Amino acid sequence: MNITTATFIASSPDYKKCPKIDLPEFAFIGRSNVGKSSLINMLAGRKSLAKVSGTPGKTRLINHFLINEAWYIVDLPGIGFAKIPKSERIRLESMIEGYLLHRDNLKLIFLLIDSRHEPQKIDLDFMAWLIRNNLPFALLFTKSDKLSKTELSAKPAHYKKIVKCRSQGEPGNHPDFCD
Repeated sequence: MNITTATFIASSPDYKKCPKIDLPEFAFIGRSNVGKSSLINMLAGRKSLAKVSGTPGKTRLINHFLINEAWYIVDLPGIGFAKIPKSERIRLESMIEGYLLHRDNLKLIFLLIDSRHEPQKIDLDFMAWLIRNNLPFALLFTKSDKLSKTELSAKPAHYKKIVKCRSQGEPGNHPDFCD
């Protein structure tokens, strides 16, 4: 797909305040500092469409970007939230869950995973939550330029095995996450 236009539309503090649209939305989420904004900028071919920060946890709103006047990229706050007060963490969790559960035009959730690390509990727990709620998602591995080809080629199969295992049983019953 060739992206010819990418426009920031709105930042919303709650799914109920998101733009009223009937175009498809594709949400990007992952742990803080996993590279969501950098990926969005790369896909859009724009260096500063989404704000990039070296400090984890800067995205605190639901950000909509209109792509080719036909669909939306939605940049969500990071899961696992950087060092923030408990009340703010609860607010962000509620905002994210509300968006993911109630946005009718959400077509797919891209869960970004830092390919340099072994599966993190926060990522696995979030995948289990997505599975329990029958939400469509795909894993995107970021920071892959930091790995050898051998290391990188093993990651998707490893995560696929974990997702399959966790989706067949009650998540959380396996302390080793089905490894």
